[in-house]
Amino acid sequence: MKKLAFAALSVVVLAASSSVFAQGKTRAEVYQELIEAQQNGLDYITDASYPDVNPVFVEQVKHRKEALAARAAAASSVASGNAPAGSVN
Repeated sequence: MKKLAFAALSVVVLAASSSVFAQGKTRAEVYQELIEAQQNGLDYITDASYPDVNPVFVEQVKHRKEALAARAAAASSVASGNAPAGSVN
């Protein structure tokens, strides 16, 4: 009886774990998520500060987000044809 229960439990566990792998991500997707997390400052979250950013790194995260926003604004202005003043097209 115990062997039958153990076998049934094993089948259930294997079936549940295989469904997790069916929804897996590619390496490229995981790499892109890692890059986005780093850009958003999530790599400054430590075990002691989870889920918030560690107070030691708050200023670094702020500067990183400002720089990212400035780059995005510059890229969108160049893409729309409105080059920043002083730039050559």
